[in-house]
Amino acid sequence: MILLYELQKRLANLRPTTTIVTTPTGARYVERRKSLDGEQTSSSSEPLEARQYGFVVDTKPDSVPACILSEFLYLGSQDAVTAENVIKYKLTHILSVGIETPQIELPPTVTCKHLPCLDLPETDLLQYVLPVAIDFIEQAHSTKGCVLVHCNAGVSRSSAVVIGYLMKRRDMRFEEAYNLVKSWRPCIQPNVGFMRQLKQFCKA
Repeated sequence: MILLYELQKRLANLRPTTTIVTTPTGARYVERRKSLDGEQTSSSSEPLEARQYGFVVDTKPDSVPACILSEFLYLGSQDAVTAENVIKYKLTHILSVGIETPQIELPPTVTCKHLPCLDLPETDLLQYVLPVAIDFIEQAHSTKGCVLVHCNAGVSRSSAVVIGYLMKRRDMRFEEAYNLVKSWRPCIQPNVGFMRQLKQFCKA
């Protein structure tokens, strides 16, 4: 009984709270909670103006690719796939990892490749993704071309591919390749499964 009394006493001292809740459908409401008689709480909700989406809309496109290897290898998000960037960076190859290449008008001289890849730790990067990606990037290099590797956000899948390429074709250790890519594109973060596989790739 003493414990129950202490809990009720502490509950009575809690401050009233107000929380704005957004549902996945975009509905928004204010939820208010307050104490009554020091023994119980009551809650009420007030609807707010609904939003079209239940998530934050990206209003700042990430359209500038990072140059990982001078005048040859670029890394970015899907926003970087633009006709302007093709001209500006003299792109001859575009590797789209996990998503289709954005539908824009590209010169016939640009070779595009879509490589299916889910951004999940269990995706087999070593067997199904890296061999194809490395060959495509090397194709661009052998023809003195310029390649942009991108995924959706340019954070996990495409960065893992670029790190793998540096390890395989430039004889870099995992830490060296990761740090190089990170220095030019600080937002990269391959998922934990990709990180584990890349470290194994280093030992293969």
